[in-house]
Amino acid sequence: MKRESELYAPVKAFLLRQGYEVKGEVGAADLVAMREDAPPVIVELKLRITLSLFHQAVARLAVTDHVYIAVPKPTGKTARRALKDNLSLCRRLGLGFITVREDQTVEVHCDPGPFAPRKSKVKQARLLREFQRLRGDPNEGGATRHGIVTGYRQDALACARFLTGAGPSRGQDVAKSTGVKQATTIMRSNHYGWFEKVETGVYALTSEGREGLRHWGYSLED
Repeated sequence: MKRESELYAPVKAFLLRQGYEVKGEVGAADLVAMREDAPPVIVELKLRITLSLFHQAVARLAVTDHVYIAVPKPTGKTARRALKDNLSLCRRLGLGFITVREDQTVEVHCDPGPFAPRKSKVKQARLLREFQRLRGDPNEGGATRHGIVTGYRQDALACARFLTGAGPSRGQDVAKSTGVKQATTIMRSNHYGWFEKVETGVYALTSEGREGLRHWGYSLED
């Protein structure tokens, strides 16, 4: 679709089948639909999702609670994620969400209405664990020049720094000296390629590990 007017016809036809009288460009609204004494329905038509579209739709909520946005249905590799993210945002804003396929089929993904998101105890617990795991506030003001510092990365760095001085060591010794309880698991998993197994339960630092320490600003003489 190259013009917003190409969205108008299928959306209008869809609403007409629901018993609405439909008119375009009424005041500031792209499409307004009326049915008997029911509150008006407003649909904002755009060729793509933009922040401006959400601003316009939210402004229409001052007129009626029944506000939709309508866009061409996304296609391609990222289409499903884009659809899911925009649907979630519409629900949180109390907006309805309509997409129009190339064959003119209209799909209503959600209707306007109040939204109370369900809280995830699992996600909350994961967030709290990461908060407690982080030492200090390494990402103050955003990512560091090297990237985001996670609790896992801090633990891996602590293990790597210990090995630079101690040489190949048992996981339990690394854990005791660094305070990283999961030291053995971190070195065995070797997520960053920093560690190598020397013998059962004993790990050493790789050249990648030394480079990783340099990258994150640690001197190998520390």
